[in-house]
Order: sequence, then C-alpha cells, then structure tokens
Amino acid sequence: MKLVAYARYSSDNQREESITAQLRAIHNWANTNGHIIVKEYIDEALSARTDKRPNFLKMIEDSKSENWNGVVVHKLDRFSRNRYNSAVYKKELKDNGKQLFSVLEKLDDSPESIIMEALIEGMSEYYSANLSREVKKGLNENALNCKHNGGTPPLRIYY
Repeated sequence: MKLVAYARYSSDNQREESITAQLRAIHNWANTNGHIIVKEYIDEALSARTDKRPNFLKMIEDSKSENWNGVVVHKLDRFSRNRYNSAVYKKELKDNGKQLFSVLEKLDDSPESIIMEALIEGMSEYYSANLSREVKKGLNENALNCKHNGGTPPLRIYY
C-alpha cells in the first residue's frame, strides 16, 4: 500500500527530534509491513486537542484526491486528542477510501479493537485535559507565592 505519514509534537518545549523519532518508527513499520511512505505531513508545536493544524488539514483535504491508501501515525494521540475530531476525521478518511494505521496500537476490525480504540482516544483526551489543569494549578500557585512563571519578566518603571 501507498501510505502517508503524519507526525506532530504539541508544544514549544518539545523538540524536532520528536518528529524524527516518530518518522523513523513509521518508516520502519511501513517497511516491515511491505508498505511505501509516499508523503509526510508534519505539524510542529501544535496541540491535537484542536484541528487547527495546517498540515493535518492539508492531509485530510489531500485524502479526497491523492493516490494513496492511508495514513500512518506513531500513536493515535498524534492524530487527535479530541474524541469528536478523531471520529469526524477518521470518518472523512474512510469516506475518501483511506485507512488510519498506528505503529504502536495494533488495532484491526475486531469488536475488541473498537472498544480498545475508544478507550485509547478517551485516555488521550483525558491526559491532555488533566495536564492542562495541573499546569494551570501550578502556574496559579506560583503566582500566589509571587514566584516567576517563566518568560520575560515585566518591565517595572520607577518614577
């Protein structure tokens, strides 16, 4: 099969090496399974909690007309961390005759894979929402204790 690779990382605190590692695993998986990666779509420092990812949306748009059979991600949470968006875009891929594959999650058409995929997607969305809550809690606690939260400190002008 001719497949495309999709890789992303979510924040400025992560690095390009994350993309390199994802793509290496995707290419190894494709080679092992007799597939060819014909194109790569990459989004850097963009969260999968939203679909506001230019190359992700380009990939979905290309699925309507380009001659490839599916998308490979390293993990399903690279595709989306929002259950609604995941369902919508997987349906669009399917309607366009494309499949979604994950290197690490070995899912098939079995009833067990349906529930496993739903569980994985739910846990990914939970992880992201919980991490956001915990980070905000920590930032708030720092602010209450007059600690600097990072970034450029505000300029204070004395008169």
